[in-house]
Amino acid sequence: MSVVLASGSPQRSEILRKLGVEFEVVVPGVAELTDGDAERLVVENARRKAEAVAVGDGLVIACDTDVVLDGEVLGKPADAAEARRYLDRMSGRAHTVMSGLVVIEEGEERSGVEKTTVVFKVLSDPEKERYVRFGEWEGRSGGYAIQTLGSTLVERLEGSVSNVVGLPVGLLAELTPSLFCQEP
Repeated sequence: MSVVLASGSPQRSEILRKLGVEFEVVVPGVAELTDGDAERLVVENARRKAEAVAVGDGLVIACDTDVVLDGEVLGKPADAAEARRYLDRMSGRAHTVMSGLVVIEEGEERSGVEKTTVVFKVLSDPEKERYVRFGEWEGRSGGYAIQTLGSTLVERLEGSVSNVVGLPVGLLAELTPSLFCQEP
């Protein structure tokens, strides 16, 4: 079965590679929605990505991940100043990392949402400055990535770590059991 990942995210590719999935990356190049209910937003953005690259048989995997704080989708910070404001707001508080996952397998579409609660420790000004200077916030929803230096911001999380990285593996297995039942 041919597998297409509708994403340019290196994190999503890395997760699939570590799972032993052979796949092709096709960057969908669609405009993402930024306003509306967070849960509907992530699913619709993933759907748009999947549909943009779906051709014929096989499996298309598309995901959209956002950070939600106080009911607001934070999105990707435009610059370092906005990244710092995100850190100020999330310091010592919980937020939700929400991913919409859409798969199209042989023309059939399935979707779901994964939610993970992430609690940041109380961050000092030097910690925030160091993180912003590090640059890991660029292109990241909520202005952080948990894989490297961003892990020092986190006090604890409840739910899927792979969701926070960018691809909820448990949900992917639920939506595409055939992907995980293949002989190696």
